[in-house]
Amino acid sequence: MKLQLASCSVRSWEWRDRDAIVRHANNRKISINLRDRFPYPYTAADARTWLEIIAGTKPETNFAIDVAGEAVGGIGFTLQPDVAHRSAEIGYWLGEEFWGRGIATEALIAVTDYAFANYDICRLYAHVFEWNRASARVLEKAGYEFEGRLRKSVTKEGQTIDQFMYAMIRE
Repeated sequence: MKLQLASCSVRSWEWRDRDAIVRHANNRKISINLRDRFPYPYTAADARTWLEIIAGTKPETNFAIDVAGEAVGGIGFTLQPDVAHRSAEIGYWLGEEFWGRGIATEALIAVTDYAFANYDICRLYAHVFEWNRASARVLEKAGYEFEGRLRKSVTKEGQTIDQFMYAMIRE
């Protein structure tokens, strides 16, 4: 899969991305805003494990954010099971040197459109840690609506904090 955008492309992950993943993901400013399964420090072994997990996964729902031929972040969605089967949780990360350029917003808009066009879903949603105002702003600029505050719903590095819930609905 490849979506060519103005500031980046969103494409399938490739084995050649391993070193770039480590270079851009090994940053506490990124890991502090993600689930604990996204490690810090982020090592070559972590990148290899990630690529092994997603290689050949069908349906393909996790993608690289590529700038000038290099994977500088990731974006994807998780289809939900059972009665939530028409919903998917979306998430993303971007290397710090690419922050503030609109890349995450552009990639989020493109993957949101891709998900709605190619999967039988009517809802995409994201959770944002309360201290991550930049990610909340990305979601807002991409057209996601704030649905609520999940009070004291996660514990990250010993702090129990709120999350913000954003969603986009398409009939």
